[in-house]
Order: sequence, then C-alpha cells, then structure tokens
Amino acid sequence: MCKNRAMERRHLVAVLALDHVVGFDLGTPTQVFSAARDEDGRRLYDVRVCTPGSAPVRSSAGFTITPDYGLELLAEADTVVVSGVGHGSRVLADGTVEPEVRDALRAAADRGARAVSVCTGAFVLAAAGLLDGRRATTHWAHADKFRELFPHVDLDPDVLFVDGGEVLTSAGVGAGVDLCLHLVRNDHGSEVANMAARRCVVPPWRPGGQSQYIVRPVPEVADTSTAAARAWALEHLAEPLDLRSLADRSRMSVRTFTRRFREETGASPGKWITQQRVERARHLLETTDLAVDQVARHAGFGTGAALRQQMTAVLGVPPSVYRTTFRSAG
Repeated sequence: MCKNRAMERRHLVAVLALDHVVGFDLGTPTQVFSAARDEDGRRLYDVRVCTPGSAPVRSSAGFTITPDYGLELLAEADTVVVSGVGHGSRVLADGTVEPEVRDALRAAADRGARAVSVCTGAFVLAAAGLLDGRRATTHWAHADKFRELFPHVDLDPDVLFVDGGEVLTSAGVGAGVDLCLHLVRNDHGSEVANMAARRCVVPPWRPGGQSQYIVRPVPEVADTSTAAARAWALEHLAEPLDLRSLADRSRMSVRTFTRRFREETGASPGKWITQQRVERARHLLETTDLAVDQVARHAGFGTGAALRQQMTAVLGVPPSVYRTTFRSAG
C-alpha cells in the first residue's frame, strides 16, 4: 500500500441496485465504506451507486432511487457490491437477470474485481454464475428458494457471511454491515474498521461463522440483560473469566445467564469471550510490537501456543502470519 495516500487512487466500490432493491441493503455499503478513513481523516473508498442504463429503480419500500452511474461503472470498480432485492424481483422468482447485468458482473469478476452480495443479492451473483461450486449464504428465509434455483451452489444459511476470497456473500439485512466491516478490516486493519463502526454506531465485529438470528426471543425486560457482564468482561479479557463470576455480576443463575447470553449475542459465553480475545489479539498484533507471548497474555490466552491455536481456528492463520500480512499492507 502506497504511503502517500494523496497520490493513490481510492479503492472504487460500485454498488449495484436492481429493481425492487432493498433500501437498507443499498445504504449499508455506501455508509460503511464511506465511514472508513485514514489517520488524516481522508476517505479510503470511493463509493458509487449504479443501475442498468443509469435508470431509476423502485425500492421494495416504495420509493425510487435515481443513480449517477450505469453498468459501465462495473468495468472500473475494484469491488462490486450487489444489494439485496425484495419480493417482485425477477431474480427471486426465476433465478435470472438481464443479460447485460449478467455480462457486466462476469466481466468484472474475470478482470479481478471483488464480488460481494448483501442478503438476497446472492441470487444475482448466482444468476450470473459467480457462485457455482462455491460456498455462499443469503437470508435464511430465502434459503429453500435459493437451493431450488441454484443447486450448484453450496448454500450455508446458518452464518452471517461467507468470505470466499474473490467472492463474498452475507446473510440478511444487518449481516451486510458485518461483511462490509470485515472487508474494511481485511483491507486496512482493525483500527480503521473499529472507527468506521463507531461512526456508524454499530458493533465493530461479529465473526462470519456466528449464526443468523433465526427465531430467537428478545429478553423480556432490560434489567435481565447480560450487557453489564459483557461490558465488564471486555475490560478484563486478560484475566480468568469463569461462567459463575459472570452470572453473579448479572445476578442470575448460571443456567439463566447462559440462556440469556445466547439470546442476546447468538453465541455461548465461552465462544463469545474467545471471539473478543481474538479481536483484542488482532488489534495488538496490528498496532504494537509486543511479542506473541505478550499479546497472548494481554488478550487472555495465557500462552503463545494457545493464541496460535485459537487464531488459526478462527482466522485460518497464526499470529506471526497475521502480523506480517498487516505490516506489509501498511
């Protein structure tokens, strides 16, 4: 990455909107990528919205979007994000898109552009043939229809997003935020992604393998929340954290605390703590020169061996490789 960002062309993100586009899915990439800034406050991405023929498209919420660009934008984009579409969309009904949309997406992928979908945007990528033989996800409510239309795609409807390298897909609505932040984190590191999340007032990190929130009840009253225990745990990740102590902080039995915790976060307390410790380790590896064993202690893993095991399991790479990757990119 060039040190002088003033001389560097910004990463171009083309957000594709088709008829019956979901407004939230269209706004997610434009908001999150625009919130990613460097240390001088300069935007790291150039985000533009396009439609076939630069024509207005109707949203699923009943308003019309008038874009500034047509499909020619895909020919120069570094990342193409396909927004989700709602009921009434052709691709949800029969699994096809207009030939010019299909061809533009294929051409972008063939020249190396990163292809991304939010929610039912996965139907569009699949219709263009970009998901054949790949693992992907979409909104859980559309999983059966997706499998019917695209049997050659390895659909996993139980995760927030799937990172396939050149092609990435997210689950429904809010999971698009997680995927966009994941891309910012991979491109520029945790510090930039965390600040972008703060600007958007959203959680900075939920791992892609976390389950979609499918028929999970909301806690009945606020005073039974585990939020206070989670906030305390984040301040004490370097210390031993046992389930009984966390439950006591919430004035609950272990059984009730565990149930409430899973309802609120989608993960068990143990898994959630491991996720937060991995995130702490990532930040330290990116921003400090601490040795791996020191990072492990600060993140609460105790030993370098334990940190290596957890990072390899969660991220697919050990700490040393992770640090080298981000130091090289910086």
